[in-house]
Amino acid sequence: MRKTILFVILQQYADWEAAYISSAISMLGQDNYEIKTVSLSKDYVQSIGGFKVLPDYDVASVPNDYEALILIGGMTWRSENTQPMKVLAKDCFQRGKLLCGICDASAFLGTAGILNHVAHTSNDLNDLKQWAETNYTGETNYIAKQAVCDKNVITANGTAPLEFAKEILLALHITDEKTIADWYNFHKLGFYIAPMPKM
Repeated sequence: MRKTILFVILQQYADWEAAYISSAISMLGQDNYEIKTVSLSKDYVQSIGGFKVLPDYDVASVPNDYEALILIGGMTWRSENTQPMKVLAKDCFQRGKLLCGICDASAFLGTAGILNHVAHTSNDLNDLKQWAETNYTGETNYIAKQAVCDKNVITANGTAPLEFAKEILLALHITDEKTIADWYNFHKLGFYIAPMPKM
């Protein structure tokens, strides 16, 4: 039976972030995983690049059986109507499932109090503190790094979709570490420098 990975996408989501992760899971996961999308409603969601996706689930109908919840960055995480996503993220975290956020979605995890006791990163510490206010007390756990994985939480800044994807692939044990490293190097360094990963 295929394992489910949930991508949370909101209006004006960062399609390139989703593309790196989903394509890597599909290529390297040997058909052991399926990607499903979640949004605030089941209405079409449009990416920053103009791609439209019809979500598989709204926030109220998310299944309990999934391997990871991946919050894709975008332009609307700071909207008031995203509050139901905090409940979903907290539930994922408390159940020990893999919880991931990139760009503004990583800072959103800070507003939910999830980053207070795990090593993490985001776009900018000062922005994270200002946005999350008293919900965020994890400044000593902040690391100025492209992507950080600690316990069951992965965070990344908005310039790190490849690093974010690599940490997710490793955490889910999608394939062996060498193949994941080869995939990362191939996409980071280019066709003429890095070998194509064997699948």
